[in-house]
Amino acid sequence: MTFVPKTHPRYKSLLNREKVVEALDKGILAKAGLTAHGRGEAFDYLIGEETTDIALKSIKASAAMLVLAENPVISINGNTIALAKEEIVQLAEELNGKIEVNLFYRTKEREENIKKAFEEDSNIKEKIEDNKIKLLGIDDADKQIPNLDSLRGKVSEEGIYSSDVVLVPLEDGDRTEALVNMGKKVISIDLNPLSRTARKSTITIVDELTRCIPLLTKYIKEYKKIDKQELRKIIDEYDNKENLKEMLSYISNRLKNMELE
Repeated sequence: MTFVPKTHPRYKSLLNREKVVEALDKGILAKAGLTAHGRGEAFDYLIGEETTDIALKSIKASAAMLVLAENPVISINGNTIALAKEEIVQLAEELNGKIEVNLFYRTKEREENIKKAFEEDSNIKEKIEDNKIKLLGIDDADKQIPNLDSLRGKVSEEGIYSSDVVLVPLEDGDRTEALVNMGKKVISIDLNPLSRTARKSTITIVDELTRCIPLLTKYIKEYKKIDKQELRKIIDEYDNKENLKEMLSYISNRLKNMELE
């Protein structure tokens, strides 16, 4: 990985950029993933590269929904693995341990590279062997999401297919819509509040992945101690459309204020 000095004003962003390039070189990431990362980075500029109070409301509602879920599944792709593999594992440990690989550009070679990326970390490998973490969607993606013809539609019966809540980090509109049509609740992490993913999800967290996942894990830990009725109240009081409107207003106002500086 190219050396990025910690004194650089955009150190974290540049480090993430290097991580996705490295994942491409290792065969974990598809080339299109670079474009997706750049698009997300552009939207992160617009929100000021920080977790907003608006996003925090979505994170809290998501934490409540995941704690109440009977079979939550964390869906991951190449970008997610490149940026937040360890954080995703920590999040899964707070739930039922299910992580499912789901790829648009699916090849056997890429699946094996992803499996290797998890197993080369001795700590994660031990958790998989002890069944604390289940890595699904590689050798068992033998079910099909209805009305989804792309390879995104190939899912694990134990994972996404039988889930009640799916966490979808990063943009994926077609699958989000298809999962909602199956009656599942979908929590997306998408920096683009205008995307179909954002508009079709049950809850949309408009925030950068590596900022969001640790916060989500933090609130899940807290909410495990809270009465279920209180968690349902948090979810009932959340309105995704209103939240997205607030985010668009926030971006618009921020840009107007920048023009005055």
